[in-house]
Amino acid sequence: MTRPASLKAAIYEQIARIGQATASPSRLELLDLLSQGARTVEALAHQTGQSVATTSHHLQVLRRARLVEGQKAGLYVTYRLADPHVGDFFLSLRSLAESRLAEVQQVTRQYLEQRGALEAVGSDELVRRVRAGEVTLIDVRPREEYGAAHIPGAISVPLAELSTRAGELPRRRDIVAYCRGPYCVMALDAVDLLRRKGFRAHRLEHGVPEWRAQGWRVETGAGRHAGGRP
Repeated sequence: MTRPASLKAAIYEQIARIGQATASPSRLELLDLLSQGARTVEALAHQTGQSVATTSHHLQVLRRARLVEGQKAGLYVTYRLADPHVGDFFLSLRSLAESRLAEVQQVTRQYLEQRGALEAVGSDELVRRVRAGEVTLIDVRPREEYGAAHIPGAISVPLAELSTRAGELPRRRDIVAYCRGPYCVMALDAVDLLRRKGFRAHRLEHGVPEWRAQGWRVETGAGRHAGGRP
């Protein structure tokens, strides 16, 4: 018969596998990216600035802990979160760090102060203004992330296209840009660009995972594009 102490030790050992797998900034970044949607190893390597071999190694660690799943199609392997609970876990871990580690807030505030971007539109206010037709909400992430999931009412204008397509946006409404969440700089870059072009632009801190975590609906598919593009 298994002794209670042995049982607890065995269970804690298994739980510790999650902690060991996520005890790496690089692997946390991969979980954050995969929260936006499935990606190939090559795409993840490009977005994190790591080699394909290093990225693959980190993904294997996460896979052994049952946090991600991979599917091979031809020469490429596409990874995704193994379960929605993994995304919830990442957000909870980040929230815990934000509440217990003052350094997180200090680093964030210092960076945003340097960018002159401390203000952000609150999610509740955004919902009210979008439903009232008072703002134009743009998703500046890559198009495939928008297709995987986006905030209802958002228009897809990837950051790489924003400079040439800004003329498609209405000038009489405030523009609210969002990307991958509070630590993603794409929305900051979008706001800077739009303000230089004379738009009233603001940043939404929430991304799709944060939006979904509030219990709010998200949409999938190609959706809307600026200028009426399909």
